[in-house]
Amino acid sequence: MMKIYVLDKGVVLAGKGWEIKQKLKEYQDRYVYVNDWIQDVQGQGSLPALKRVK
Repeated sequence: MMKIYVLDKGVVLAGKGWEIKQKLKEYQDRYVYVNDWIQDVQGQGSLPALKRVK
């Protein structure tokens, strides 16, 4: 099972190599920079500092 943790200054992806590669390809369509991804997650307010994504 893959885990994604969005922190204040970065993103941590834990899982198998092919899972991480697939997830990064998915997110590259939504975000140009990692900072954009972080700001989007933090801007939602209801999410904790760490977010687990399956």
